[in-house]
Amino acid sequence: MRKVLLVEPVIFVYIFASSLTSPVMQQFIYRKLWEEEYNSTAISSDNSSHCERNKSSPTYVMQKGVQEKTSLFNMQLDLTGAVPSLIVAFIIVANGDHQGRKKSLVLPSTGALIADIFFTIISYFSLPISVLFLVTFISGLFGSMATFLGGGFAYIADQCHDEKQKTTRIAVVDLIYGVVSGLAGLSSGYFLREMGFTWTFVTASLLHVVNIIYIVFFLEDTVHISEFQQQAPLSYKEHLKETFSGVYMLFKTAPSKKRILIIVLLFIFMTYLFTMFGGSSLFTLYELDEPLCWTEVYIGYGAAAFTSVSLTSFLGVYLFSKFLKDIYIVFIGIFSYIGGIVMAAFAKTTLLMFLVRVPSLFCIMPVPVLRSMLSKVVLPSEQGAVFACIACLEVLTGTISLSVFNVIYAATVAWFSGFSFLLSASLCLIPLGVLCWLLCTSWNEEDLALLVPEEVSSIDSVDS
Repeated sequence: MRKVLLVEPVIFVYIFASSLTSPVMQQFIYRKLWEEEYNSTAISSDNSSHCERNKSSPTYVMQKGVQEKTSLFNMQLDLTGAVPSLIVAFIIVANGDHQGRKKSLVLPSTGALIADIFFTIISYFSLPISVLFLVTFISGLFGSMATFLGGGFAYIADQCHDEKQKTTRIAVVDLIYGVVSGLAGLSSGYFLREMGFTWTFVTASLLHVVNIIYIVFFLEDTVHISEFQQQAPLSYKEHLKETFSGVYMLFKTAPSKKRILIIVLLFIFMTYLFTMFGGSSLFTLYELDEPLCWTEVYIGYGAAAFTSVSLTSFLGVYLFSKFLKDIYIVFIGIFSYIGGIVMAAFAKTTLLMFLVRVPSLFCIMPVPVLRSMLSKVVLPSEQGAVFACIACLEVLTGTISLSVFNVIYAATVAWFSGFSFLLSASLCLIPLGVLCWLLCTSWNEEDLALLVPEEVSSIDSVDS
């Protein structure tokens, strides 16, 4: 059977299935905690969540209490899956340089399938939500979104020999991520209203099954394992040594200027993800609370509105890369995020909350551009190592940011629910400061081109 080198359909299906269950799971936890805490339902007759606006009402106090508990529960759930997924992301993605990229695609898909099957069982039989901790831990052992995307980006980098093409194709994946997650978020509200929790999780499970079949039987690997490797497989100890040596050599053998640049770019990537993940993760809880009091369908509309941000960010990368250096595109994206998140902090009407997406039009641009900058600095044989570092940082940074911002939101929701958004905007000063330092130093395109041997012809990253 002839196989194809097209990984985008795999990314499309995985992100849609994951984004379909994510907002549904948050609402499932919110409702279950309400029922367990007050022995009553948070759902009205039309299957929409009840939201109390009257601050003198006892229901309002109960509502704030459930908001705090949901926020802390989400934090604990994220921490449970973070540790195993962090280890798996590092090992699997780094090993892709020698053992193939498909493992980093099929394992997270299998883990997501197992998780959705358990979500279906928990929802159907009304099991205690404490079971979710076990499910999240088991799912983490198969990797996570970071493992999947790390393998997907490395897969794409293997096929790109032109630097502009690499930036564009990586941006395409982030476009897919934004558009598909928006569509999934929009449909999740209707799925939940018309089908309920159980069948929504069943639908996501079937999508993961289709994805696994495509990866195993139809997707060609970009890294081919030699017959010698197949006949004499490495031991577990040798696998670990090979994994860590690849990442170690990435920093050990690199010239000092290249090493510093990789570390600085990873730091900028990590700090921006921390602020963006943390701030944007609170949108669902913020929209469920008063004075917005959004229903499931409106939450879906809000998620779908994010699709426009992904599209404009992709168009921004495509157009700006023709005239600007990568570092200036990152600047524009960070300032775009700051404008949107500050506006969200003071959004008290539905219209204003939707308009938050206008100043945020380019907020996703820094993510694919920084990935591309890191990929351009290293050799083709080091792509897996650098994307393993990125994947680990995504898991670690995402988990810490979600935990920190959920705790802060729980502590401040009673007196100012928008405080966490203002904090997120303030923390953006860190990556902005490092970028300014990078511009003020002697980094320039000609010097960076010398950091990589002739396998990589040009570096389109920093221009002083």
